[in-house]
Amino acid sequence: MPEIAPRQLILTLYGLYARDEHNWLSVASVVKLLSDLDVDPAGVRSSISRLKRRGVLESVKVERTAGYCLSPGALELLREGDVRIFSHPRARLADGFVLVVFSIPESERDRRHALRSTLAEMGFGTASPGVWVAPGTLHEHTVRTIERMGLTDYVDLFVAHHRAFGDLRERVAEWWDLDAIESEYNEFVVHFQDAPKRFAAAADGPKTAFEIYVPMLTEWRRLPYRDPGLPLELLPEGWIGSRAEDLFADLDALLRRPAREHALRTIHS
Repeated sequence: MPEIAPRQLILTLYGLYARDEHNWLSVASVVKLLSDLDVDPAGVRSSISRLKRRGVLESVKVERTAGYCLSPGALELLREGDVRIFSHPRARLADGFVLVVFSIPESERDRRHALRSTLAEMGFGTASPGVWVAPGTLHEHTVRTIERMGLTDYVDLFVAHHRAFGDLRERVAEWWDLDAIESEYNEFVVHFQDAPKRFAAAADGPKTAFEIYVPMLTEWRRLPYRDPGLPLELLPEGWIGSRAEDLFADLDALLRRPAREHALRTIHS
């Protein structure tokens, strides 16, 4: 799998541990935790600075100790992501589809590009250049996202069912790059399928759990956005995403608690 960017690991740390620590982690504890993941201190500090410039982290001192908290916007996004990442609800055919139809003038092409990028990041497929489609289960999330972007004047949302014409499975294969999604699921399985053996053989179980769990979750949390939870009836037979979902659930159950033990031991040291 490709190397994970330090900023992604930092976001995972904050999502897992900062929210239960009054939404704050010291710079020293972040540096120390990421050293366990072979990230050098300079890389951690520069990544934190970039996240601050992007409005994801805010600088806060607690008892003269330098640290950062998640911004209100970042907290909201993480709360929305929790449901998708940890439960990854899969749609049924009866849920239909949510359609996003938009027309944004050329004078605001930057906002048009931002909307397209956001829809792609949410897992929408493209039925045509101005029509984006996703399972109906994403309707409420889509409404909140478009409201947050201030684009309600340019967008129409529909919830619909495919009635005709053509085969819906074939259409889905046109709207989404299923081969690419399945390839990413396969990489996840190959990379982490031996993690239980590594954990079982570890001399320091909590530290090893942390070393596995944080990168594993960081890799996983983008996959439910690549695959928006399409109904299994519309996916290729033997869809490896189902195996990846089971592996993630097993590793989450096995590693989450001991990884947290190590993280809190470091944070409170």
